[in-house]
Amino acid sequence: MSAIREQGIARRLVGGNVWLGHSIPEGHDSFAGVQPGRFEYEVMPSEEAVGRAMLAEIEAAAEAKQGPLVIILLGGRGAQALHKLLGQVAQTEASDSLLTRLHVFTQDALAPMRMDNGLSFVRDFERLLGDDFFRKVKSFTCMRTDTCMRTDTSDLEGELVRYVEKLESLGGIDILFLGLGPEPGGASHLAYIKPASGATAADVAGMIPISQSILEHHITKFRAGGSVVSEADEAECRAATHILTLGPAAILGARRIVQSVVDASTAPAKRESYRRLLETEIAAEAGARAAQLDENPGLWLRLHSNVRSLILGNVLGV
Repeated sequence: MSAIREQGIARRLVGGNVWLGHSIPEGHDSFAGVQPGRFEYEVMPSEEAVGRAMLAEIEAAAEAKQGPLVIILLGGRGAQALHKLLGQVAQTEASDSLLTRLHVFTQDALAPMRMDNGLSFVRDFERLLGDDFFRKVKSFTCMRTDTCMRTDTSDLEGELVRYVEKLESLGGIDILFLGLGPEPGGASHLAYIKPASGATAADVAGMIPISQSILEHHITKFRAGGSVVSEADEAECRAATHILTLGPAAILGARRIVQSVVDASTAPAKRESYRRLLETEIAAEAGARAAQLDENPGLWLRLHSNVRSLILGNVLGV
């Protein structure tokens, strides 16, 4: 599929879910002729090895392209090793020529919630990446620009529109770092696209009512990752009403996807979710395929042709 397109952003309401994207002609099948093959993965020896492989992906993308790079950070446990490495690199001048080319975006958020809440992705990025990183990158779109996916504003939808406009104005995503979140029944979410939220291949981003499963998963992964969380932080997080998230169009339009799943020891439900990602046969008929993707949004990954999946052995039960 083509990268994110620069045209008017349309609003679509599905139940209580708001999706922002681009129109697709009625009856058009974006995946006609697409035959998802076997989903390949790499078992890495350690979380640190995953982080080094992710950093190597950024370096390779920089070698292959001139000018700025647009990367989407993964929050929570999956990319913490990468973020620590980037924070260390930023403390020297050795990789300044790379860091100064990066337009960095987040991919999801709980709302409304203060940016300095210990359960905020932004606060966790600050903790791991450090001030030098944010000072050196070309831009960081979430908390340090006026066009950010803010979570402490009453105009959440308006802020999300501005986020999408900024992302599209830069010409699309070079590297999208993704995880895999567990859902009941072995389903999964990508970014925070939850099951039965009505997301389609036309949707770049969305604002959806929060679910109990995602809320509990969010809190658990932050605690497992070492975040300092006060009682007030958790109370505010549990009062969040919506999730802001990238949508399938952003995922499918990314030039490269790098997935990391490293925390099956603290989130054991990921084992069944990953097994279903590997083993599910994607339907050829458009209606049946759309139902599969809505029931199990993790399967959107199977429709992208340039994915690298990095896991630890415990994801496979090893």
